[in-house]
Amino acid sequence: MPDLPPHIVDSHCHLDFPDFEGERAALVERAVAAGVTRMVTICTRLRNAPQVRAIAEAHDPVFWAAGTHPMSAAEEPMATVEDLVALARHPKFVGIGESGLDYHYTAESKSVQQESLRIHIAAARQTGLPLIIHSRDADEDMARILTEEHRAGAYTCVMHCFSSGAALARAALDLGFYLSMSGIAAFPKSGELRDIFAAAPVDRILLETDSPYLAPPPFRGKRNEPAHTVHTARVGAEVFGLSEAEFAATTTANFDRLFWKAAAWTKAA
Repeated sequence: MPDLPPHIVDSHCHLDFPDFEGERAALVERAVAAGVTRMVTICTRLRNAPQVRAIAEAHDPVFWAAGTHPMSAAEEPMATVEDLVALARHPKFVGIGESGLDYHYTAESKSVQQESLRIHIAAARQTGLPLIIHSRDADEDMARILTEEHRAGAYTCVMHCFSSGAALARAALDLGFYLSMSGIAAFPKSGELRDIFAAAPVDRILLETDSPYLAPPPFRGKRNEPAHTVHTARVGAEVFGLSEAEFAATTTANFDRLFWKAAAWTKAA
């Protein structure tokens, strides 16, 4: 009998995107066969929450989170804490976001993004669910806002698809937050990013695909999907000097600690 793959978690994917239309059941099956036993699909515009919720309801290994993506913050109605708290009542809703700051493409909406981010932080604080952060070309403002808000009242957080600088990584870790490793960390030219991860405590690392984007080698340039988490996990194990089984067990325990609602659901099931 062949060895079963280590169990890992894709903590961030976008299964509602049209890239996966008509094959979501097969996609979930491929992920589970590869050892990806749970997935968190992220709603990036609150008006799409019913569709994202339905995907989580249809597939036992899939959980969901929702927020307003910073690149959409100026286009969408401003979320309220009450909106997010109401969504969080769903039994498979496990995180707030993704929210954050993106000054790479949408710097002109900085102030709106910052207002939206603080609302999402307040919802994370109120619900006890982890905040899911997107940060691009906004390290200084991101570190400042996360720190200010944490001083105002503690909350938990994951820096999704972390690819920012060492200073933001340290600021996040100092607050007790987590860094999530995506396919970017497996790219050949990402040595500096791998060094940032290597300097972090391994008990603060998560795995994700951000699929359909950012496929790791050997699928780079193609559509990503949750099953490909295993390729990033192999690189992560090398970064931390662990066996694949050890790294899988550690990142899964990290996920369960942060995404406690998903862990409780899985245990009850």
